[in-house]
Amino acid sequence: MAVLVVTGTGTEVGKTVVTAALAAAACAAGRSVAVLKPAQTGVRPGEPGDAAEVGRLAGPVTTAELARYPEPLAPATAARRAGREPVRPPQVAEAAEKLAAEHDLVLVEGAGGLLVHFDDDGATLADAARLLGAPVLVVASAGLGTLNSAALTAEALRSRELGCAGVVIGSWPRRPGLAELCNLRDFPRAAGSPLAGAVPEGAGSLEPEAFRAQAPSWLAPRLGGVWDAEGFEEAQLRRPMP
Repeated sequence: MAVLVVTGTGTEVGKTVVTAALAAAACAAGRSVAVLKPAQTGVRPGEPGDAAEVGRLAGPVTTAELARYPEPLAPATAARRAGREPVRPPQVAEAAEKLAAEHDLVLVEGAGGLLVHFDDDGATLADAARLLGAPVLVVASAGLGTLNSAALTAEALRSRELGCAGVVIGSWPRRPGLAELCNLRDFPRAAGSPLAGAVPEGAGSLEPEAFRAQAPSWLAPRLGGVWDAEGFEEAQLRRPMP
């Protein structure tokens, strides 16, 4: 796949760290990678944003932003309050296609969830994915409530005839509780797609060299890694239930 869109079931679910893991795994395989952040919110001029964090963790990748807005809000709201032009799906698609002409893989990291508005007309990351004809990877949290969010995201993808590249757990806890262990087994049925990886809690705090070395072990082979869903589930479910 030349372009992969990364979305989440909500905010703070680990999209940026998962995007960095994808980039690191691809770089380790000798592929050239670009990371596009269409709308960066909550970051002021001169401050590093999500794309820069991906570059810090993953290594030599090309990073690009189309717009940034200072308040940590949905892109449409942040643009309106800042008195700036919003980002629109055709701009996202054009930028991603240009990057894809020069790179083996382009990762487009959204803001929040799949249907968060880019502009006041209601345009979303899903619209950009459709223009690109790109599959969408869903990053989900591990705990209580995540199955509903994953199912709703999967339903939104299907209704728009968008391909799902799988679901990755953005932060698997060091000490999973009952909800997390049960969710691990129930994710594929809820999301309608097999799990494609699990990033350990705190991965973003690793030194970049350690992050790059470990990233492939968090992602399934179809995402460029060596993570084994059955082996991971078996190991986790051997833990005593809380």
